[in-house]
Amino acid sequence: MKHVKPVAARRRSFVWTLLGVLAEIMLTAAAICALYIAWQMWWTGVQSEHTQIETRQSVSWSDPSKDENVTIAQAQEGDPPVQPQNAQEGELIAQVYIPRFGSQWQRNLVEGTTLTELNKHGLGHYKDSQMPGQIGNFAFAGHRNGYGQPLGDVDKLQEGDPIIIRTQDYWYVYHYTKSEIVLPTDVDVVSSNPEEPGTTPTKRMLTMTTCEPKYSTPTHRWISYGEFSYWAKVSDGIPQELATTDSNGKVKFINNEKASFASGITTLKPWIFGALAAYAVIFIAAAVAWRWPVLAAIRAGERRKPDFSIYGGLLRLQPGVLPIRLILLLLLLFAAAGSTFEWLFPWAASNIPMLQEMSNYTAV
Repeated sequence: MKHVKPVAARRRSFVWTLLGVLAEIMLTAAAICALYIAWQMWWTGVQSEHTQIETRQSVSWSDPSKDENVTIAQAQEGDPPVQPQNAQEGELIAQVYIPRFGSQWQRNLVEGTTLTELNKHGLGHYKDSQMPGQIGNFAFAGHRNGYGQPLGDVDKLQEGDPIIIRTQDYWYVYHYTKSEIVLPTDVDVVSSNPEEPGTTPTKRMLTMTTCEPKYSTPTHRWISYGEFSYWAKVSDGIPQELATTDSNGKVKFINNEKASFASGITTLKPWIFGALAAYAVIFIAAAVAWRWPVLAAIRAGERRKPDFSIYGGLLRLQPGVLPIRLILLLLLLFAAAGSTFEWLFPWAASNIPMLQEMSNYTAV
């Protein structure tokens, strides 16, 4: 009997060890999936925001958020000027404001609707559609999920909501009218007269297109329509729809949000290599000061040899006392997570068919 008990104990230990390792693998896979969702829904938006800020800084447009003496621009009479008359692929056409999406919501609108333009710049203008203020259909597209999800809340729009287009010199104020869901093949929605395709338009319209459904493979398109209300000069101030007042009754521009800290990060490489450098320095210092006390205690028989564990084993391989070993492990995990954002996920979204279809990722 004394010979049987150790065998039974070893079998039981092996089963639990195997289950523990499987649990660690499953938790790691779950963490990678969670990180991929964060990359797709948040980090791609950070990168898009950074590009949009750079684009705005590259042009000489005035910035109403920096104006200390904001005034309400008077609505102008007569036909609005058309600006720009034409544009090149990727060129900034306008900035779009939709207060229903939040007082800080602002997106760039560039020429072209390729994935590269939509992923980088926010919103893309259909090349064959009209320009802001022109009779016909001013149409543009944007992602509903990921890349800053510029049109992620189109389902919240209500009749009469303002959609404000700002070009270099003019404001064009449209108001939302209705929406519909169509197939991707229904291209008449971006024709010059979506209400009566094939006929000559007589009024100024706006159309926004995005994906439907929001969180899975898009099979349809969500179409939002608007009609022109009035135009104003940028030099005269801001539209009433973008104005608020402070406690002293002073007019303020509602969109005065400062760029987020994350939007200033162009690449994670410095953070990844910085974490690895910090790991190397602390590792060497801990090895000199404490060596590997846990492994020494196990070899000396002062501590029971633990069952095999991926993360437990990785923690035991670090030198120093427990707080130092935890810091070293966290630095490794941070570098690994950063590497997934910087290299693994972009590669996966570009090369794995299922992820390609879900992410619409393009290397930019």
